[in-house]
Amino acid sequence: MSRPNASPRPLRADAQRNRDHLLAVARTAFAADADEVTLERIAKDAGVGIGTLYRHFPTREALVEAVYSAELDAVVADADILLSELPPLAALREWMNRYARFTASKHGMLPALRAGWASGRITTPATRERITGAVGAILASGVAEGTVRADIEADDVVAMLLGVFLSTGGADDPAQTVRLLDLLVAGVATRTPR
Repeated sequence: MSRPNASPRPLRADAQRNRDHLLAVARTAFAADADEVTLERIAKDAGVGIGTLYRHFPTREALVEAVYSAELDAVVADADILLSELPPLAALREWMNRYARFTASKHGMLPALRAGWASGRITTPATRERITGAVGAILASGVAEGTVRADIEADDVVAMLLGVFLSTGGADDPAQTVRLLDLLVAGVATRTPR
């Protein structure tokens, strides 16, 4: 008999390695040509049977969602890592580069992601909150240091980031994306008297 509210058992070490490897192979495959990627191909490229893939990801959408979630986790975690290594404005600009790569790599996954968003399996507000939290942490550090304007809202920066990525196509015009991200960082920086 199962216990109510019991957390799922952790995967065995070999099962976790298989899952992680499947995610890595799927990430590469979806980035290359998402429309042509089959679950059978992912299983073959990962060196596992299709049954192993289906045990971890019962549908294509479940696999896409898992890849998206794992990559989003990494992008969000990068904010704290960058803040520990760089001054806030430099951390913000580098984080924007990483977020730009994240969004650009999702173009091939958009149909499956849209289906996940439409069904509610991937929640856009939760994604937006996580991204806004990462930006907010960097901005707060910059405000404390005196290099970021105190009147800047993290949600406004995220809205502008999304505008940059939508207007430039992310990977379609990388030079324009770089210029716009530089302008965005300049816009949040405190003004130094001349």
